[in-house]
Amino acid sequence: MLLVVSALLAAAVWTGQPGNAQAQATGQDVPVALVVPRPVGQGVELDGALQAVRQSTLSAQASGRIANLQVKAGDRVRTGQVLATIDDRMTQAGVTQAQSQVAQAEAQLANARAQYERTRELMAQGFVSKSALDTAQAQFKAAQAGASGAVAGQTQSQVAQGLTRLTAPYDGWVLSTHAEAGDLAMPGTPVLTVYAPQPIRAVVHVPASRQGLAAKAQAVEVNLPDGRWVVPASRTALPAADPVSQTVEWRLDLAPADAAGLVPGQQVRVRFVASQAQRLTVPAQAVFRRGEMTAVYVARNSEAHTGAGAFVLRAVRLGSSHGAAGYEVLSGLAGNELVALDPVRAGLNGARVGATVQP
Repeated sequence: MLLVVSALLAAAVWTGQPGNAQAQATGQDVPVALVVPRPVGQGVELDGALQAVRQSTLSAQASGRIANLQVKAGDRVRTGQVLATIDDRMTQAGVTQAQSQVAQAEAQLANARAQYERTRELMAQGFVSKSALDTAQAQFKAAQAGASGAVAGQTQSQVAQGLTRLTAPYDGWVLSTHAEAGDLAMPGTPVLTVYAPQPIRAVVHVPASRQGLAAKAQAVEVNLPDGRWVVPASRTALPAADPVSQTVEWRLDLAPADAAGLVPGQQVRVRFVASQAQRLTVPAQAVFRRGEMTAVYVARNSEAHTGAGAFVLRAVRLGSSHGAAGYEVLSGLAGNELVALDPVRAGLNGARVGATVQP
């Protein structure tokens, strides 16, 4: 560690050498912040992931080879858009056959209706018997039943034809594809997954041993991929723990404004805040990172003064981030010390301790 600190100190001194003559001549006032204990939330912090609330895996409902896959991962889709088609030659033949059967049944129905009406007129004139009318009426009803059955068969064949086409259930994006054109699809075979961009939620699996703490949390915060800490619009814990992982799934719905630009699968941090406690913190902008080294520039004393060496680089060990409150200091800093809020300028020769800023 001493070697790393020495190397970093040497690098910091070198950055203030030739090429920055103006800074050496005039000096630069570097704003500082006072390191003091601040109230921060205490609790449990876990890794989670973003998930689309509306996400659907579209599966084949008919047997056959996938004739074409019209979209790929990342494509935008609209409600009702055809995304994939399974070879439908057999179902199309069924539709054609059903249509011909409907036409035949309708012709037979028309003939039976005409025959029944003629027989009824002849009976009224006394030319045929009652039994002839009964026979014509029975044939007419049989033709009606046959026509209804043909229409039902046509509907069934059309439904079967529709099962060969996978359509988008809503406006959204294609998340992934699970098959390619030419693959054999069976009923239930996943073909592709689509999702709606809004709403988005964070999903975290809380160990069953910490479920009590999470349930009693005064607040829940989600650290988004862009670094923002936000409060979810709603939170829901599933009523049972997973028997294998022994975790309870929490679903944290994000507000539309917070979820803008986010996509499913991104990693987040979720903090269940159980109580408030005083912890020594340092502003995030004061932290200087190089490789495995984490440090801050500390003013040599609490009074502003000029000249080289106004700041000294000091290695620190930091804990969790507390958003606007900064990082918790585990070691390396004491209370009431001044740290530079611009580590780059603080490492230049001629840097001076400037005004104290309340972070």
